[in-house]
Amino acid sequence: MNAIACQVVSIEALTPVVSKVLLAPSMPVQFTAGQYLQLCITPTDKRPFSIASIPEQALLELHIGTPEGDSWSSVAMSHLQQQHALAAPVQVEVGLGQAQWHAQSDRPVILLAGGTGFSYVYSIAMAIEAAKQNKPVFLYWGVRNEQALYYQAELEQWAATNSKFRFIPVVQQAATSWSGRTGLVHEAVLHDFVSLEAYDIYMAGPFAMAGVAREAFAEQGGQREHMFADAFAYI
Repeated sequence: MNAIACQVVSIEALTPVVSKVLLAPSMPVQFTAGQYLQLCITPTDKRPFSIASIPEQALLELHIGTPEGDSWSSVAMSHLQQQHALAAPVQVEVGLGQAQWHAQSDRPVILLAGGTGFSYVYSIAMAIEAAKQNKPVFLYWGVRNEQALYYQAELEQWAATNSKFRFIPVVQQAATSWSGRTGLVHEAVLHDFVSLEAYDIYMAGPFAMAGVAREAFAEQGGQREHMFADAFAYI
């Protein structure tokens, strides 16, 4: 796959450890909501990140988490920051992955994200909205603490104006002031649905979460051919 030059338009802190990066491709790019890109730091060092935007948008949006001790993402962020400071382009490969949105399906959708895996399900949710598909969409976002819900206000506003869209944040280590759901995000899904047989399920987050969720969802009726995650290629 040929790499495409992109200008780093902006880098914005969403939380102390998560940044939103906007890239402007030098030429039109082709991808499907739910696919990812690879940031080519060198010809042999390529690091994948989910695309949080949809093809109809001019810029590519990434959400990159750099928690303490995570040198893998930190190297990628340092490269982006350096190129941004120099007004120099970065090289990316776009349109990768096999867990993209299946636009032809008329099944209701469950979107499950852990941490910055949110960027993957956010892209799919926006694509469904842009296509004006009138079907139920349930977006579950699991985080360690509520400060990590960096798009919470936007999603709550979206849910308030769209009767088919539901946003369910789930916090693992909740403060006493938190009045929402707590615990593990995949367990919230299991609690809310008697059977998952009728749903297309898209998920992104730590590989361990994806593996546990796939098995638990299958036991509750989820059909493996209707569960999608790039992690499945590795677990």
